[in-house]
Amino acid sequence: YPPSLRKLANVVQTLVGLITLLNGFYILFILAEKNRINSNIPSYLLISTIFRFVAWIIEYYVVAYERNQNQRWSYFTQGFWYLAFILTNIELYNRLSYFTKPREEDGPPEWVQNWILMTVYILRYTAILLLVICAAALSILWRRSFEAQGYNSLNNQSQHSLPGENATINEDGTRSPDDVEALPTNGKPISMADDPKYAPPTTVADFIFKMKKIVPFLWPSDNIRLQIYILICMLLLVAGRVVNVLLPYQNKILIERLTEYKFAWQEILFYVFLRFLQGDVGLLKIVQNILWIPIGQFTTREVSVKMFDHLLNLSLRFHLNRKTGEILRVQDRGVSSIVSILSYFLFNIVPTLVDIGIAVIYFTVSFDLYFGMIVFVTMSSYIIATIAVTQWRTKFRREANLLDNAMEAKAVDSLLNYETVKLYAAEAFEVQQYTDAILAYQNAERKSTMSLYILNGIQNTIIQIGLVAGCLLCAKRITKGEMTVGDFIMYLTYILQLYGPLNWFGTYYRVIQKNLVDMEKMLDLLQEVPEVKDLPQAPSLIMKKGEVTFQNVSFHYDPRVPILKNISFTIPSGSTVALVGPSGGGKSTILRLLFRFYDVQSGSILVDGQDIRYVKQRDLRGNIGVVPQDTVLFNDTIRYNIRYSKINATDKQVEEAATAAQIHEKILGFPEGYDTKVGERGLRLSGGEKQRVAIARTLLKNPQIVLLDEATSALDTHTERHIQKALRNMTVNRTTLIIAHRLSTIVHADQILVIQGGEIVERGSHQELLSIQNGVYYKLWNKQLKIHEKMKREAEQKRAALAAAASGASTDGLTDVDTLIMEDEGETSIFHNSEENMHEDNDLNSALPESDHANYADNGEDYGDDCDDETIEGKSINLNNNNNRDQENES
Repeated sequence: YPPSLRKLANVVQTLVGLITLLNGFYILFILAEKNRINSNIPSYLLISTIFRFVAWIIEYYVVAYERNQNQRWSYFTQGFWYLAFILTNIELYNRLSYFTKPREEDGPPEWVQNWILMTVYILRYTAILLLVICAAALSILWRRSFEAQGYNSLNNQSQHSLPGENATINEDGTRSPDDVEALPTNGKPISMADDPKYAPPTTVADFIFKMKKIVPFLWPSDNIRLQIYILICMLLLVAGRVVNVLLPYQNKILIERLTEYKFAWQEILFYVFLRFLQGDVGLLKIVQNILWIPIGQFTTREVSVKMFDHLLNLSLRFHLNRKTGEILRVQDRGVSSIVSILSYFLFNIVPTLVDIGIAVIYFTVSFDLYFGMIVFVTMSSYIIATIAVTQWRTKFRREANLLDNAMEAKAVDSLLNYETVKLYAAEAFEVQQYTDAILAYQNAERKSTMSLYILNGIQNTIIQIGLVAGCLLCAKRITKGEMTVGDFIMYLTYILQLYGPLNWFGTYYRVIQKNLVDMEKMLDLLQEVPEVKDLPQAPSLIMKKGEVTFQNVSFHYDPRVPILKNISFTIPSGSTVALVGPSGGGKSTILRLLFRFYDVQSGSILVDGQDIRYVKQRDLRGNIGVVPQDTVLFNDTIRYNIRYSKINATDKQVEEAATAAQIHEKILGFPEGYDTKVGERGLRLSGGEKQRVAIARTLLKNPQIVLLDEATSALDTHTERHIQKALRNMTVNRTTLIIAHRLSTIVHADQILVIQGGEIVERGSHQELLSIQNGVYYKLWNKQLKIHEKMKREAEQKRAALAAAASGASTDGLTDVDTLIMEDEGETSIFHNSEENMHEDNDLNSALPESDHANYADNGEDYGDDCDDETIEGKSINLNNNNNRDQENES
């Protein structure tokens, strides 16, 4: 308990000790009075008092132990206090009955009128009453304190920051792999609210609060037919409660008529008719279940669509920080949990509680208060024990759910990265990780299952005690002539009928508790607020010329690490601007900001003079075409993936776009042509084929603004030359923004912006930037020139060696001559592109100033890096070079 509640907790603990002492005094006074009035005090009173004293001694030590160990009291302990209060009230009723209905002619016995025993009893009753009041107040105040100090702070943190925000953020919005402490293994930090060990118990208030959240998904406000079905189901529920009361009473009448030796055929038929209506296989339940099918489907559909729409509208940052498998798992379990909660709550929990209330009232009115109290105490004890034990075992269920999510996420992650696993021969490592995840889940599941068996044993014990008490009391009344055999049969029938669903009450409660846990994560997802959202009544984007302007734009993923610093530039309509610079400078972030995956922290981005923050995202993105560096395709046909940018496009338009992207002939070579399945994330296609599908998709969209993020990086040189021509044709009269590492692809750009450290350090055309001696662009260009010269010399030597080998010359002097891997087109001839390569070199020479007098080619993704596997003319060559020659070339 927090410091503010410790005084109240001390009062509660003191009251428990006081009640224990009063019970001890009560025993002493009873023994003294028993000797004084010659054993006139009933023996059962003495025995019950002794047992009560022993129970309170044990309770006192339990209270002290839990206070020291857990810093608060369990539901077992609190349930004992409430049960003691109920029993004390029964004792009060028994004492008062001696005065209102004297059992002896001389009035109440002397031990009842004894002022000492009465005083001790009044003190004990007052102490228990205060204990119950203080315990209830303590529980409520503790709950509010927990929410104020724990949940509210966590919620505020989640609203203003994302999980792991203190981690180092890369330029593309992902976290640094070196930030080990910022994130746990599942990609999300463990907070007090997420840790099952510290999760607060679910109370009735929690249940009502959670149910309120799902009400909009439950009521079919636009469907009159389903509303009528719901009304009929409610009427059938009421009819079922009436049948449950009539059936035991009809059983009593039938027994009494038969004991009179009468042929009670009418009573028998009516009894059978009631049995036909009652139960899970009764007519009422069958009709109710049939009518509920479309209602359950409506709920499933509404929640699934709402959840899917919400996930698609969440910001990019959210999806970068989550695992896809875990999100889908939470969605599936959350949707099914809402339907289960609704069904169990309406058709199992509520009817059972109503039946208990009716039974207590019925037995109190028809028999007397003792029978009503037996039913009430038994049912209350059962429910309290069920809730208390279930609260205790909920943490095991939560832990099992978290580990189940982690296990599922691990499996999905491994399968999504199937190719990477194979490339590094990491199958055994992945299997071991998955095995560890399963073992952790099974350990948590074992704890959850064992606690379930403990709960079942407690429930069965309570039910049998209540049944024995009621039957013995009923039998005693029959022997005194106060009740009939028919009354006994009615009582037994009613109780057994009531205990039937009550036996399942624990299961219902556990299922609802489990579903509430499953629903929590889904509700958390639904409460995630998109970082980027349209303003109310946001206007549509009016495209005129397609001019793009960045005005003093600053942006960061983490406030401590600025990504863009006061960036300003303009892309006139129909012109081409290229972004170059070292990795991590902010180039990809500029594209994402223009596409409005994020909003800028300061400055503005304008399209035709309109701030993109104040127009509809759908209109903005509908006028921008993107060819990304890493193309991910849907697990569908090639036709579907190309047509995705324009859903209503004809097959002819799709084929024209594929032709322009230089992939039409390749597609026709597949057995299924355009109906070929591309596989998960497009794994059945090569990197170049996937990239050309993405280019075809953008060509089909025919946008006003085009963003190219290393659009040809995955293509071979021959195809790239044709694609560059197609892309140039596509960008005519369109505003184009290009990110390039391969500088030869942007030499014709109208303007080149050099981004370094989040700032534009140089800007100008290709020739203008090369004229800046020792400039960033100049150095990058010359690094690539040197690497290309080195690669060209080595390639010529290797060609000569391979040519000699092909002509039958001796190869004794050659060592480790590697085979050329002809990527993407599957050529087998090592001389296939030699003539084209020379033409390509000449094309590149024409783009260089005379002072450079060297050929240029790309060195891959990083500018100054030396690689063991270098790239030349779009083909991969595994070089085994002499170290001395490498050092000479470097110098």
